[in-house]
Amino acid sequence: MNQLYFYFDYSSPFAYLGATQIAAAAARHDAELHLRPFLLGGLFRAIGTPMVPMQVMTPPKQRHASQDMFRWARHYGVPFAFPSRFPMNSVTPLRMTLQLEGEAQARFMERVFAGYWAEDRDIASPEVLTALAAELGLDGAALLAGCQDPAVKTKLHEATAEAEAQGVCGAPSYRVETDDGERYLFWGQDRLDLVERVLDGWRPPAG
Repeated sequence: MNQLYFYFDYSSPFAYLGATQIAAAAARHDAELHLRPFLLGGLFRAIGTPMVPMQVMTPPKQRHASQDMFRWARHYGVPFAFPSRFPMNSVTPLRMTLQLEGEAQARFMERVFAGYWAEDRDIASPEVLTALAAELGLDGAALLAGCQDPAVKTKLHEATAEAEAQGVCGAPSYRVETDDGERYLFWGQDRLDLVERVLDGWRPPAG
């Protein structure tokens, strides 16, 4: 079976857009989906990227990037509203996500993304995160407490280091391991069509 790895951080609008499509894409191609939350700021520090890339773009490029977000949201048919709090500290929701597995992890990821990028919720707030978890029937208080566990903190560090080791340079990124032994990495939610082509059997050149 093909393996599809989705690298994301809640702080990225394009990761939100990618997250709205990733499960359906995996299902269409019978691929096993693996969620890979990681700390985007930590990766940026490691590879020498500005902490908030949008803020160092030229004004024309900023305008285009902003329009692009809304265009893709309309293309996908999903809600989008640029939040009043940006950039956002995503450490706590990422640590909460890493304590979950399977369907619970996927549902929490989707809820946090929507909370921030569609509803302008403060996902750095313990109260907001507890409420979002409760909507899903999860024990938000226990997940919040778990964020202080050294093992959970280490898990986020390791997840970020893994992303760097795999060649990830931003969020979202998709890593495909095909059932015939090929491996491909794609960066950007707008590369999902290429991901699906690989899952369908297309083998692009390596270089």
